[in-house]
Amino acid sequence: MPLPQGMLLCLGILLMTAGGVLAVCVGPFVVGLFLGLVGLGLLVSGICLAMKNLQVAVPGHFLLHPRTGTRFSPQQALAIQRRLDRIRREMSEDSVSRRPEPEPPLPSTPPPWTMEPPPSYDTVMKSQEHSEQL
Repeated sequence: MPLPQGMLLCLGILLMTAGGVLAVCVGPFVVGLFLGLVGLGLLVSGICLAMKNLQVAVPGHFLLHPRTGTRFSPQQALAIQRRLDRIRREMSEDSVSRRPEPEPPLPSTPPPWTMEPPPSYDTVMKSQEHSEQL
């Protein structure tokens, strides 16, 4: 482990221990808590730095390696691209050949009216009055 990470880890553990002892055994609780939190921060930063440098030391673990963007070889990428292009062409040919037929245009004049006209308002009101009286 390089010097900065090791020093941060050791100093973090030392400060956490000193802060714990001060907070539990000796009187100034606030000072002990502060030392413990500073020690915890140094410990976490030391672990983060150590993990960042472990990327080269631990081959094969995907969490410790930066992403490269693709996992395909150039030949695989070319084959995938050709297949996607072929699928796109087939889909566009299907959409061209399956176009819906346009609906026939509406006639310029409406068809003749075959129903009788609705009853007038007065007729409806009179029929309701007669039905209510019965």
